[in-house]
Amino acid sequence: MTKIRILLADDHKILREGLRMLINAQPQMAVIAEAKNGLEVVTLTKRLQPDVVIMDISMPLSNGLKAAEKLRDMCPGVKILILTRHSDDGYVQQLLRAGVSGYALKQSASDDLVRAIRAVHAGQRYLDPAIIGQIVGAAVVKPAARGAVAAKNLSPREEAVLRLIAKGYLHKEIAARLQISIKTAEAHKANAMAKMGMKGRIDIVRYALLQGWLQDI
Repeated sequence: MTKIRILLADDHKILREGLRMLINAQPQMAVIAEAKNGLEVVTLTKRLQPDVVIMDISMPLSNGLKAAEKLRDMCPGVKILILTRHSDDGYVQQLLRAGVSGYALKQSASDDLVRAIRAVHAGQRYLDPAIIGQIVGAAVVKPAARGAVAAKNLSPREEAVLRLIAKGYLHKEIAARLQISIKTAEAHKANAMAKMGMKGRIDIVRYALLQGWLQDI
């Protein structure tokens, strides 16, 4: 079985050692290299082409944001997972625009990190549950947006797809639940996002909260 090839980047050696032990203990994952600063991340990624890069935001020589921007242009096929202590929504927005696939917190459980690695490797976006909670909280304090958001009409199928995406379902899971093809599920998502002017899953979560879709989870 082909393993997920991972590059670790953090300026704290003890943390890298702990992460390496955790990841290498997973039968489908392997750490192939480590970097202690942003410049090493870019150099090693370009040379080794790992499947996933896990890196902190705060690193010497070049921070995680600058490194992510470079990797987006140089190695577009490599997935980037940010692992940091910073839970500020501003960091999340900047890094998502820079091309990262996931944002996890160091203070989260080890199982969450493993789940995050699998998600970004599979081409999914991953946001730490605590981050989603902050995004949801930010939406609550903007009640004026409710009228504008609700003004757009979604078809019943488009709404059903958005509801499931907001709750964390993958396209194949949505297709199975709604008894449609994966391509049809993706088309409904694209149409709904175009109608609502949405750019990503964060916008879908905000919309879902304003509509009360997340109260039962």
